[in-house]
Amino acid sequence: MPDYKIAFVDIETAPNLGYTWGKYEQTVLAYKQERYMLSFAVRWAGSENVEVHALPDWARFDKDKTDDRDLVAELWHVLNDADLIVAHNGDRFDLRVTNARFLAHGFPPPEPYKTVDTLKLARRNFFLNSNKLDDIAAMLGLGRKLEVGGIALWLACMAGDEAAWDKMKEYNKHDVVLLEAVYERLKPWHVSHPNIAIKQSDIACPVCASKDVQKRGYGYLVTYRVQRYQCKACGHWSKGKSERLQGTHLK
Repeated sequence: MPDYKIAFVDIETAPNLGYTWGKYEQTVLAYKQERYMLSFAVRWAGSENVEVHALPDWARFDKDKTDDRDLVAELWHVLNDADLIVAHNGDRFDLRVTNARFLAHGFPPPEPYKTVDTLKLARRNFFLNSNKLDDIAAMLGLGRKLEVGGIALWLACMAGDEAAWDKMKEYNKHDVVLLEAVYERLKPWHVSHPNIAIKQSDIACPVCASKDVQKRGYGYLVTYRVQRYQCKACGHWSKGKSERLQGTHLK
């Protein structure tokens, strides 16, 4: 595993179950069961293996099919070990839902980590017809999400169907494969990407850590200029140290 540990993460959750008077934009009268985690998949950068963990992996599933404590604990260790978490809509959904499950089970916050949300990255830099992971991947020729039949799969898993759980794991795993592929295509456009080369002593691309970078002129401020670099591996533009301009006076 590289010095800078990057984890590509995707979670699957059960829906909230509640009572309403109708179908469309209804107020929930009462909750029967709040959401809980069904599974998560993770791939560490530099590894070909995708780990998938789901509720049936633990013995407590036989007693309570909604008890996600062991699953959430496993994910806590992933986040605690990572320097950077990459997820699609991760900042708004995956990581906030995960934090809520940590809170519910009394886990402390994991060690601080950086995030890259590929949904935010797509919205910020491009005018795409759709910012869904499935549509971005298809547009880039990277494949599509697996067809699993919609909510019926989630309900079957919640009922304990073993075949449904196998399909859910495969679905979750494939999402992480797509996520990493999309991230690799989008990351050169990330102007504030966490510096994954921070632990290197040589000049390197902050996005892909390649040392194959070249100087490409300067950016100028009022009293300083900043060396610009472009990575020949991924194309990302970055900045070096600033230097004060000679003969500049401020009034």
